[in-house]
Amino acid sequence: MPSSTSITIFGAGSIVFSLALVKDVCLTKSLSGSRITFMDINQERLDMIHSLATRYAEDLGADLQFAKTTDRQAALRDAAFVVSAATVNDEYYNRKARELADKYGYFYGRTGMHRYWNPVLMLDVARDMERLCPNAWLLQAGNPVFDGTTYVTRESSIKMVGLCHGHYGYRGVASTIGLDVDKVTFQAPGLNHNIWMTHFLYEGQDAYPLLDQWIEERAAAFWAEKEKTDAGIPMQMSPAAIHQYKMYGLMPIGDTVRRGGWWYHDGMPARLRWYGGPFGAKDTPEGRDRVIAGKEAKYAQMTKAAFDPKVRPVDLFGAEKTREQHVPIIDALVNDHEGQFQVNVPNKGALPGLPDDVAVEVPAVVNIMGIQPLRVSPLPRKVLLEHVYPEWLRMEVELEALKTRDRSMVLWSILDSHETRSYDQALEVLDALFALEQTDGTPAMKLMTPLSEYYRSAKEL
Repeated sequence: MPSSTSITIFGAGSIVFSLALVKDVCLTKSLSGSRITFMDINQERLDMIHSLATRYAEDLGADLQFAKTTDRQAALRDAAFVVSAATVNDEYYNRKARELADKYGYFYGRTGMHRYWNPVLMLDVARDMERLCPNAWLLQAGNPVFDGTTYVTRESSIKMVGLCHGHYGYRGVASTIGLDVDKVTFQAPGLNHNIWMTHFLYEGQDAYPLLDQWIEERAAAFWAEKEKTDAGIPMQMSPAAIHQYKMYGLMPIGDTVRRGGWWYHDGMPARLRWYGGPFGAKDTPEGRDRVIAGKEAKYAQMTKAAFDPKVRPVDLFGAEKTREQHVPIIDALVNDHEGQFQVNVPNKGALPGLPDDVAVEVPAVVNIMGIQPLRVSPLPRKVLLEHVYPEWLRMEVELEALKTRDRSMVLWSILDSHETRSYDQALEVLDALFALEQTDGTPAMKLMTPLSEYYRSAKEL
């Protein structure tokens, strides 16, 4: 017997993610009768996703109610679930910030400066939820999932889980080396965007020897062939990923591969060496332009499906569920359709070696009783010391700077960057980035208005 619920999608104009949620809700019959409220400050995108959802539900005969609003508090009132993909800055602002930083000597914007505005937005949403829907779940999709989940669960009473699809990188590993992905069992705990495949089993047997064989016999030819294609080498199986595996004995999964040490990102020659041609993957100027172009094309396709009477959404986007976890988790919590998922939640002993109040990414069983993280084996000490603990410390510095509004801590994060060559360089890029305006014309770093007059500008430090 299906059970209906009330779901608010905050930041509903998010292009790729919103389409996935629309598809999954419409294709989950056990959520029939549910009310879906789309909220976004961009009226054009809001109208598009509302129309697309309505027409897609018509195509599938889904029994759902859809509403839309630009009023956040109205959207949150009485919600049972809040799925947030909202971000303060869009891709165009981020590109401007990278281009500006490049002028000061930082490749692809790698200043080391933390981005504070999204965690503030996450906590603002949680505070509104405490008043308007205190028993609701917050399912956080927008980044930074690690920082934001830690911040919100420390500072509010809201039930929250951070979700990411990066762990599906294990499928790329398996398929590339010729395995049937459906016969693979894996485990990849850690911090969001910093997870390591501790278990890789194929039909119950350790599959790492098969990966080793692929590296020895086929990796070079695979990279050479992929570099001839327009898409280039898949990030998950790039030379950078294999190098990290050789260093640590565990395969880095998903966006973990994009991180690593500074040497993977030290200008275009390094990017081409570690991530391959023709453009060094997506964390380069051309790579990011390709990402933006892809999103623009997807938005045009979604708009056509939403408003063109000659086009039906199901014909463009099919009738298969995505691999996003948000709707299945809602279904498990509402209808007791138990499943195991990869989640970001306060540690509470799930991942040894980290405090209870730090958000970790671990497997969890989800059913009507809630989200129950599984205790996993410890990560190797080398991984903890060289990757996990530094990321934990970076997050703590960011949250402390955010809570105290201490601009000198922002400066410290830039001074600590590998690409900073002088104190004055750090001051200059800090002031420039603070002055850079967002898409709506407001200063990007207005949230970091210092409490002390001593920190009125970076030049006074």
